Amino acid sequence: MKKKVVIGLFILAFMLFSINGEFRDSVGSTVDFGWFSLVPPVVSIILAFISKDVIISLFFGIFAGGFVLHLADGSVFYAFMQSFLSIVDYTLNSLADPWNAGIILQVLTIGGLIALMTKMGGAKAVANALSKKAKGPISAQVITWILGVLLFFDDYANSLIVGPVMRPVTDEKKVSREKLSFIVDATAAPIAGIALISTWVGYEVGLIKDGYEAIGQEVNAYSIFVETIPYRFYNILMLVFVLCTAVFLKEFGPMLTAERRARKYDQENKDEINPSVVNEIDEMEPAEGVHLSIWNAIVPIGTLIVVAIVGFYANGYHAILAGENSMLIDLLKESPYSFTAIQEAFGASDASIVLFQAALLASLVAMAMGVAQKTFTWGQAVETWINGMKSLIITGAILLLAWSLSEIITDLGTAQFLVSLLSDSMPAFLLPSVIFILGSIISFATGTSYGTMGILMPLTIPLAAALSPDPEFIVISAGAVLTGAIFGDHCSPISDTTILSSMGAGVNHMEHVRTQLPYAIVVGMITVLFGFLPVGLGLPIGLVLPVSMIVIILVVYFFGKSVEEKK
Repeated sequence: MKKKVVIGLFILAFMLFSINGEFRDSVGSTVDFGWFSLVPPVVSIILAFISKDVIISLFFGIFAGGFVLHLADGSVFYAFMQSFLSIVDYTLNSLADPWNAGIILQVLTIGGLIALMTKMGGAKAVANALSKKAKGPISAQVITWILGVLLFFDDYANSLIVGPVMRPVTDEKKVSREKLSFIVDATAAPIAGIALISTWVGYEVGLIKDGYEAIGQEVNAYSIFVETIPYRFYNILMLVFVLCTAVFLKEFGPMLTAERRARKYDQENKDEINPSVVNEIDEMEPAEGVHLSIWNAIVPIGTLIVVAIVGFYANGYHAILAGENSMLIDLLKESPYSFTAIQEAFGASDASIVLFQAALLASLVAMAMGVAQKTFTWGQAVETWINGMKSLIITGAILLLAWSLSEIITDLGTAQFLVSLLSDSMPAFLLPSVIFILGSIISFATGTSYGTMGILMPLTIPLAAALSPDPEFIVISAGAVLTGAIFGDHCSPISDTTILSSMGAGVNHMEHVRTQLPYAIVVGMITVLFGFLPVGLGLPIGLVLPVSMIVIILVVYFFGKSVEEKK
C-alpha cells in the first residue's frame, strides 16, 4: 500500500510538471520557479515520513529538484534524463567542499575512536561507573542532559559523543533510545547556539555585524550577540523542557509509547525495542580478560576535547592573522588570551578540520594505550578502528545526500521564495514571531540552520529598523532569526544534527524524528505565544522569560502522562 502511495505521488508530481510546461518568464533569460521551488524539500520530507527510509527520500528529493531545474531548459524527457546526472553532480560537489569533507572525515574518525574505546573496555567501564550514579531512569536522563550541556562548544561533537557513551546506561535503566536521541539532539544545536564560546559564535556574530552595517550602524557585534541570548526562547525553553520530562518522568505523544515500551524490556532484549537498528559498535564487546578502566575512555575523550579546544583557538588565530581585519589582528597580537580574543578565534576556526584532527589524534592515543596494555596489536587496533568507521558509513551517505539536496534547493531559490512571502506591512509587534516562524519553515525545508540564518539576518535587521526605532526591537528580531533557524533544524528529518543524533543513540532515524517532532512543536508554540508576542508588545524580558519557563514546567507536569503505568 505504501509503495502505491509513493508511486502515485510521483506520477502526480510529474504530471503536474508536464502540464505547467516551462518556467521561463516573458524575457526568457531568467527563471522564477515560485511554488515549484518547494518540490525537493516537500518530496523528501513526505517520502521520509511515508517510507521511513531517509536515503531513498533524499535521493528522490534531489531527483525531483533536478527535474524542476532542467524542465525550464527543455522537454520532460530531457529533464528526466538530466535529473539522474544532477544527482551525481550535486553529490560530487558536496563531497568536494572542504567543510563537508571534513565533517564526513570527523564523523568516521570518531566512529573509529568509539570502537577502540569499546574494545579496550573503556566505554563499558564508563557505563558501569555512570550506572552507579544513575540509580534509575531519572538520573540516567539527567546525566545525559548534563553531558550534553558540558559539550557546549560544538553540536557535532555533542551528537557523536554523548549518544554512544550514554547508550549502555540508558539501555540498562530502560530509557528508550528514542528518548536518548531526543536528549542528545535537544542539547546539541540549542546549547551550541547560545554558548559564549563555540564554533557557532563567529558565524552568528558575523551575520549580526553585516546586518547592522546594512542600516549604517557600527556596533560591537559580539555584545549584540550576547544581548540576543535571553531572546533565544526556543533554545532555552527546550533545555528546560528536556530536564522537566526527565525529572517528572512524564511524556506525551509517540514518546510516551516509546518510553512505556522500553520499560517492559530488559537490556538483553533491547533489539525487540528497535528491530531495525543495526549498529556494529554495539556488537564490539571488550576483548576477553581486559581490565575495565574508565581511563580507557576518559583519556581518549579528554584528548579529543582538549585538542579540539586548543585547535579551535589555534586554527582561528592563524585564520585571523592571515585575514585583512586589522582590528582583530591587533587584538590577537596585543591580548591573545583575552576572553574577546578567544571567542573571536573560536568563531574564525574551521570546526570540520579541527574536529577531524582532534579525533585522529585521540584515535592514535587510544591505539597506543591499547597496544601498551596488550589489549590488541597495532594491526588489530587499525582493524578495530576501521570497523568502527564502517558503522558510520551510512551516516556519511545521508549527510552527502542532505547537503546535495540543500545545494539544489539553493539553485531553485526555495528560501528566497519563502522570504518573499513575508509582507513588510505587518504591525511591528508581529515581526519577531513571523521571523521565528518563517525561519523555522525555511530551516525545516532546507535542513540547515546556518543557511537559514545567512538568508534571513540581512533581511531582518533592516526590516526591524524600518518598523521600529527601538534598538532593543532589532535585538529581539535578530534573536528570532537565530532561534527560529534552530527550531526548524531541530524538527527537520534532513538536518545533519538530527541525523547524527539518531545514529549516535542507535535508533531508527525516522523514529527519532517522529517522537521528537511533537515536543519541538509544543516548545515552538510556547516560544511564540509566551515569548516573542509578549516581548514584541513591549513586555520586559525579565518577566517574559521566567513566565515562559514556568509555562513549560506546567505543560509537562499537567499534560504529560506518567511513564510508569499503574498496575
